[in-house]
Amino acid sequence: MRKFIQKALEKLDKMDKEQIKGLLCQIANENELLDMVLDSMTDGVVVTDKNHRILLYNKAFGRLIPFTQSDDHEQKLWEAIEDREISDFFDEKLNNQEKVVDKEFTLSNGVTRTISLSILPLVKEGKIQGNLVHVEDVTEKRSKEARLRRAENLAALTTLAAGIAHEIKNPLGSIGIHIQLIQKAMRNKETIRREDIENYLNVINEEVDRLNRIIVDFLFAVRPMNTKLEDSDVNQVIKGLLDFVKYELEESNVKLEAHLAEALPKIKLDAKYFKQALLNLIKNALYAMPNGGILRVETGRTGDMVYVKIIDNGVGIPKSIIDKIFEPYFTTKDFGTGLGLTLVYKIVKEHMGEITVESKEGKGTVFTLSFPIPQKEKRLIAYKGENYRREAI
Repeated sequence: MRKFIQKALEKLDKMDKEQIKGLLCQIANENELLDMVLDSMTDGVVVTDKNHRILLYNKAFGRLIPFTQSDDHEQKLWEAIEDREISDFFDEKLNNQEKVVDKEFTLSNGVTRTISLSILPLVKEGKIQGNLVHVEDVTEKRSKEARLRRAENLAALTTLAAGIAHEIKNPLGSIGIHIQLIQKAMRNKETIRREDIENYLNVINEEVDRLNRIIVDFLFAVRPMNTKLEDSDVNQVIKGLLDFVKYELEESNVKLEAHLAEALPKIKLDAKYFKQALLNLIKNALYAMPNGGILRVETGRTGDMVYVKIIDNGVGIPKSIIDKIFEPYFTTKDFGTGLGLTLVYKIVKEHMGEITVESKEGKGTVFTLSFPIPQKEKRLIAYKGENYRREAI
């Protein structure tokens, strides 16, 4: 339709009255359709010109963010907004030509609501001609998210409590048994051999150390991480870690293959935690290859993500448990806290990344860690029309 009208305007001087009338009807119908679309939206939309004056807005915007009672259509957007906090926000961001995505505000006018605001520039021929402002009522969404978080936290707390109880029960039982053995020896003998007591105490000390490791791992798993994300060369960090573990790999008869892609963009990493996550995955790979094998480490880029793959050709993970491996205290090892992969998952999430796993029994396992590439460029929206003002609804 737009192309048709543009062509018609180019031939306007050759058109008779009926043709011009038809063209105007077409334009009116298109504008009416635009009005219907905008007013049918539940999200609010407002468009401003390059001087930040309001060109058009829909009913939802006026409902979500009340306007002042002024009838001055030449007002700038922030002058037309009743709420002072949001008005100041628009004043600052629009004058600084800042892009804003999902900035949330809480409004209370009898009913408390949470709204999310986004500001995107409108561009024509490489120049900013105005702004598009989008507002969404996210009250119910945030309420559902809060309820879901509470339910997830309760479920996680239940799992953690059950896991801790299970992990602590065994060493406490062992400690209790050896204390009873010492007491029994003291009751039945006037003298006790030093070697016997030392053996009993050595076992008790080992179990106390085990309890301490359980508590330390638990605290690390539940406490917020104080990550310091800095622009990092992921390949350099990985090379340093592989140098650290290469002797352990050799002793385990594991061949290392490193395939690190060149010219990867830097990503935001906390090198200490990132190395800890990779080390946990490498330890798991060694456990899965008790008779040796091949450990392959790959890096690369796909879209706006940098990925790291840890690949082994070990025993693999059964399908029946692969969905549980990131759960706290889930382990298939004889000795282990069951927090290793939980910590890996948490570290990856702290880096705003994703982790996936693929595995086949008897074939091996692939863990893929993906991290976002920092975006520096701004996204712009093309502005195709001339200044078009729609009266307030």
